[in-house]
Amino acid sequence: MKRLISTLAAAGLLSAAAATQAGEIVLGQLMDRTGPTANVGTNLGTGFNDYIKLINKGGGVEGHTLRVIEVDNQYKVPPSVEAYQRFKASGAVLVGLYGTPQTQALTADLHKDKIPGTSPGFGSAASADGESYPYLFPVAASYWSQAGGAIEFAKSELGGSLKGKKIAYLFYDNPAGREGLPVIRELSKIEGFTLQEFPVPAPGVEMSNQVRDISRRFRADFVVSHLFGRAPSVQLKEFNRAGFPLSKVVSFVWGASEADINAAGGFDKNVGYNGIQFAGVGDDFPIRQQIRDMYKAEGKSAPKEMDSTVFYNRGLLIGALHVEAVRNAVKSKGGSADINGTDVRDGFRAIKDFSLGGLLPPLNLSGGDHEGGGWVRVFTVTKDGFQAKTDWYKGYRDIVFKMIKEDAAKKKK
Repeated sequence: MKRLISTLAAAGLLSAAAATQAGEIVLGQLMDRTGPTANVGTNLGTGFNDYIKLINKGGGVEGHTLRVIEVDNQYKVPPSVEAYQRFKASGAVLVGLYGTPQTQALTADLHKDKIPGTSPGFGSAASADGESYPYLFPVAASYWSQAGGAIEFAKSELGGSLKGKKIAYLFYDNPAGREGLPVIRELSKIEGFTLQEFPVPAPGVEMSNQVRDISRRFRADFVVSHLFGRAPSVQLKEFNRAGFPLSKVVSFVWGASEADINAAGGFDKNVGYNGIQFAGVGDDFPIRQQIRDMYKAEGKSAPKEMDSTVFYNRGLLIGALHVEAVRNAVKSKGGSADINGTDVRDGFRAIKDFSLGGLLPPLNLSGGDHEGGGWVRVFTVTKDGFQAKTDWYKGYRDIVFKMIKEDAAKKKK
């Protein structure tokens, strides 16, 4: 009798599992694999897809398979808009965005269609205000939070006071590059430093004049840099050529990866350069070993993109947060795959103190803060690779979030 009950129970469980596995949840994902920021997108995209693959191999989300529809947007707006329509038609309950201009172009559609989108570390800082932007989630430090973190780091490096100091802001002259300006301008008034702005026209492969002006004419005490694509490596070469100490430079998140350093001559030639990050850098995280084990079980080597730990790890961050939001949504429906965008939005808002085994700061997306606190961490270049120079911190959080709320209110009108 006991064996019979056990058999029937097992059969019931198997039937339930078979029923849940029939459900499929669709995610849309934009990525740049062939455009000007392909050095980012190729590695980030592989990290994202590896995380989803790991989850599916482990039984999916509460027994449901995740299907990702990825589109290479080449860092262009028109393909992104077309891809979004494809995602929507395919029943996607969540869209991973890529690029600030692309995010700005799709924000209204996300809200109209009630489909949540993520813009990790890019897009408009105002979207961190969940009350004004209920369907857009930066899920990591926005450019405004990065700006606050960069100025706080400069302050620490310059002895605890910026009064009377000269800070240069070297930036890619497009909507993304200009996004951090309001915070830096406001902090220059509060902290009493002289700010000078140095825009770099696209594609960012020529900036000898800007670097010469920063080092010789302006004589900056510190440089805050916001460049991406090929531009960060060009910047490093120019600062080295000008003899400007790289220890006096801190980059936003898209300008300090292994590829940037190697393209500028390698780690031993760029010692001291500082980069803000919103995910951990390096290999010492359990999730990376789990992915290696997954490939080993398939008789394959781990992908070469894992060597680009800065961008690959960010792909893991995006994948993990997408899965966690979907998992929360499915649980709220009693385990059913019949979820919609609003369910996933609420799933994001249910994420609290999520750190993925130390890869992330303790992200908390509840309470209306859609960037999870604006956490950043600075890593410095050594001859042996990147080394953490700070712990996780929030730069001028009160000031930055007050500005975010004010800006969101203006844009809402």
